[in-house]
Amino acid sequence: MKGILLAGGHGTRLYPLTFSLSKQILPVFDKPMIYYPLSMLMLAGIRDVLVISTPAALPLFQQLLKDGSQWGMNFSYVEQPEPKGIAECFVLGKDFIGDDSVCLLLGDNIFYGHGLPEKLMAAAQTGTGALVFAHPVSDPERYGVVEFDETGKALGIQEKPTNPRSHYAVPGVYFYDNQVVEIAANMKPSARGELEITDVNLAYLAKGELRVDILGRGFAWLDAGTHESLLQAANFVQALQERQGMMISCPEEIAFRRGFISRDELRALGQQMAGNHYGTYLLRVADGKV
Repeated sequence: MKGILLAGGHGTRLYPLTFSLSKQILPVFDKPMIYYPLSMLMLAGIRDVLVISTPAALPLFQQLLKDGSQWGMNFSYVEQPEPKGIAECFVLGKDFIGDDSVCLLLGDNIFYGHGLPEKLMAAAQTGTGALVFAHPVSDPERYGVVEFDETGKALGIQEKPTNPRSHYAVPGVYFYDNQVVEIAANMKPSARGELEITDVNLAYLAKGELRVDILGRGFAWLDAGTHESLLQAANFVQALQERQGMMISCPEEIAFRRGFISRDELRALGQQMAGNHYGTYLLRVADGKV
């Protein structure tokens, strides 16, 4: 399975912070925002990742993430000149995806919860069809909402409904088989001129091939796309890390524990940042103290 990180858009909800900087590079406590969805792909066992962003921001991501080899990963990069919808990533990433299945992560979504790695690994084994997660929310009218039966089969999807038939929103992580490339290629733009991810999901729903897995009680889903939610996400990460003494969404640690890099390679990464708490943490992990 391949992975796509969509880190485009203009970040208008975060102006003036994003006048000259992509929002996915902004810090969420001690890490760039994009580290959090990237970690989701790594936890799913995905090592080939395509980063899609604007022409102005893409060089910044290349400088930050490099080719991925430092983490035992392989990163590719593609420009999205204008924000033409989430589903456009499957058009832009057609050659990258090839004949493989694919997982799409939105660059401003943050997830946390016990058992999340196991859910991601299982989702990455998606054979035929598509899988989305469902997360309970108090205000479903703000989201894409999914209905499903007790077996996890999707029954319906509503986009920002006035009268929601469910209180489960679909967060920004999606698993698809290779059909998604053709589905996206044949889609027509919506009234707002975008290729909508909801329309991709509806295409799978019409085939009876859309499954749902619940991220229920004990899971946190944060969208760091506004000033308030960015601060809340940072405070959330800080509180958990300081209480537990373990980092959330640390690519270096995940790469080591997944076997992508060796203990010596992790130690070398830690020594590059030995003057701060991040580097010190990596050295503790390398020494078996975490």
